[in-house]
Amino acid sequence: MLDYHVHAVAHGEYRYTMEWISQFLHRARQKGLKEIGFSEHDEFSALIDYELIEKMRRESSIQIRMGLEIDYIPGRESIIKEITAGYNYDYLIGSVHFIGTWGFDHPDFKQDFDYRDIDEIYRDYFSLVKDAVETGLFDVVGHIDLIKVWGHRPKENNILYYVEPVLKSVKEAGMVIEINSSGLRKTVAEIYPSQDILQMMHEMDIPITLGSDAHHPTQLGEGLINAVKMARDTGFTQVVRFEGREKKYIPLCL
Repeated sequence: MLDYHVHAVAHGEYRYTMEWISQFLHRARQKGLKEIGFSEHDEFSALIDYELIEKMRRESSIQIRMGLEIDYIPGRESIIKEITAGYNYDYLIGSVHFIGTWGFDHPDFKQDFDYRDIDEIYRDYFSLVKDAVETGLFDVVGHIDLIKVWGHRPKENNILYYVEPVLKSVKEAGMVIEINSSGLRKTVAEIYPSQDILQMMHEMDIPITLGSDAHHPTQLGEGLINAVKMARDTGFTQVVRFEGREKKYIPLCL
């Protein structure tokens, strides 16, 4: 078991200290996790204490990885390269949280779903995810169907209509898609990705990794047993771990 989507600073509320990071490691032991990956939002990368992480790596029985979750917005490519050049990250998660200037998954802006065309929203969202994949800048696709966060579903087409072109690009790029359990804590009450998307991923032999999207130690590993069961029931037998942006396959176990 591993958890590669962990935000120790959350949205800037916390800081890297020995005591704070130790709480995540303690929770990891409680959850039976052997490996965790801190992957702060790129806007908070300046808050990461890399020296502390290196020190704790040497001393902890939990394998610690260092990643970054990066917001893909068209035109940010050169900025992303600059952000990621200063440290030897183990993996980079590419995520889409904005359609234009609309932060669709933020509670303050969810009312926009009420007057926008839902199929157009899905079309625009997955077009951006596909663009992110095709930049070649990332290793992992973060919460691939995040657009469902408030429970809205497309009406004109099945979601696979919008997702399949993205999965083809993921396959061609040799990327990994995370099974992100945080959707269980949201209005949609569903893992990212949904079962039908996961099935298509399996049929296309697209590898997976795991993440809880924890923003606090109490959320670490939350829902990952559900995620693993879902993956195994779909037919997955392996999960990807990363080291220096190199994929390594290990058995998918509870």
